[in-house]
Amino acid sequence: MSSQRPTNWKPGRGASDNARLVVFDVLMDVERNGAYANLALPREIRRAHLNKQDAAYATNLCYGTLRLQGRWDAIIAHCTNGRSVNDLDTEVKVLLRMGAHQLLEFGTPAHAAINETVVIARNELSQGIAGLVNAVLRRVSERSLPQWQAQLKQDSGNKVNSVSFLATWFSHPQWIIRALDKALQYHGRPHKDILNVLRSDNTPASVALAARGLSIEELRADIERGHMHSSEGHLVENAVLLDGGDPHRVFAVKDRLAGVQDEGSQLVAQTLAAAQLETDDDLWLDMCAGPGGKTATLAGIAEERGARIHANELHPHRLDLVIDSVQPWSNLVDVRQGDARDFGGEEAVGILPENGYARILIDAPCTGIGALRRRPEARWRKEAGDAIDLAKLQAELLEAGWKALRPGGVLAYSTCSPYLPETSEIIQAFGDKHPDAIRLDTPAIASTQSRIPLTGVNGELQLWPDLHNSDAMYLALLAKPLSVTE
Repeated sequence: MSSQRPTNWKPGRGASDNARLVVFDVLMDVERNGAYANLALPREIRRAHLNKQDAAYATNLCYGTLRLQGRWDAIIAHCTNGRSVNDLDTEVKVLLRMGAHQLLEFGTPAHAAINETVVIARNELSQGIAGLVNAVLRRVSERSLPQWQAQLKQDSGNKVNSVSFLATWFSHPQWIIRALDKALQYHGRPHKDILNVLRSDNTPASVALAARGLSIEELRADIERGHMHSSEGHLVENAVLLDGGDPHRVFAVKDRLAGVQDEGSQLVAQTLAAAQLETDDDLWLDMCAGPGGKTATLAGIAEERGARIHANELHPHRLDLVIDSVQPWSNLVDVRQGDARDFGGEEAVGILPENGYARILIDAPCTGIGALRRRPEARWRKEAGDAIDLAKLQAELLEAGWKALRPGGVLAYSTCSPYLPETSEIIQAFGDKHPDAIRLDTPAIASTQSRIPLTGVNGELQLWPDLHNSDAMYLALLAKPLSVTE
């Protein structure tokens, strides 16, 4: 019997793998619409009704592809017959990155990784695109990851410590490599530590929970009741690290008595609260409160002291998140939607308490390059020049906060970034303008709240993902003397 099919027969089309299709949809949303993967992915996982195993696979593939897309683009460029990766359609780039990640990072057998990616290309796009994806991924699969690493080293002139090679292999824009290197040197760390920081940026972060309205023991028992497991925090006492599972299934999280919050972020809020004052400890201000994690952590402490908190946020949708986060303490947290710089201008007459604030937190908008473990797409969305406008805003916020701070009070300036133009240089310029501002020993105060001793330079605290298992948070505490010369 002839095996030749009649001409009206068509090749069968296998169904796309649900987990991979979810990843494709999320990565396309990130590329085209500027979506945040940490928000889009859980939504798509729920929509697709993925089981626990498939959800974990989708999470690893989605975040991993985003983190290492710079590396995969450099490898794919060797496999497109001279065609620039930038000239490929977005759908094709996304599929090739996904396929390369499965082949070279996951070690998925070539037939499986290529076939599953080609099926998505055929089902979602076209037979022609499926053929292109198949051809390119087969070329990618012809070399192992170490062989591709050797090729990328050769591309950079075999200068393994060059910014060019580090940026490609560790998948960071070159300006971020330079920014991290300068920050490491400023804070007394050797140049070689850049490798540890880059590796940490590409390592998935543990989900940290902050215990706010209950004890650590109660929170961990609550996690166990949800058939999940946890471990103690690395950096702060009130942190619990979730060993897998959905944190929003934890009853304490649902009740807002605990919340998802990086340990570095928790430490920033706790350090401000631990600073000694020379005034009544009655009224605090969170100037840039959204999305509310630090506000909620402060609220849990303020409740014990009988203090009140004013929480200001510019963006209405982020203010809604603040209101939600502080729900258990709504009786002691007053919120305002508006520009935080108003506290230092003519508008301050209507919003600033007569005696000012005892404690002020300025968690300033920044490039966010200290949180690349948790926000992998962020590295591709910022440019070095973005810090110029941000630095102007940061300086204005600091000036406004200083005016709103009462004599004897303490102000915390914090960013989720180690980039010197938005950290140390901001504080130095402020100190030059306000020589009466007292720069406190922030690392020493933070050490009273930390599980491990902390050190720093010039009274500044800089956390690092490789040393502290946290985002690269920056913190400087400034005290206003009782007698102030404006």
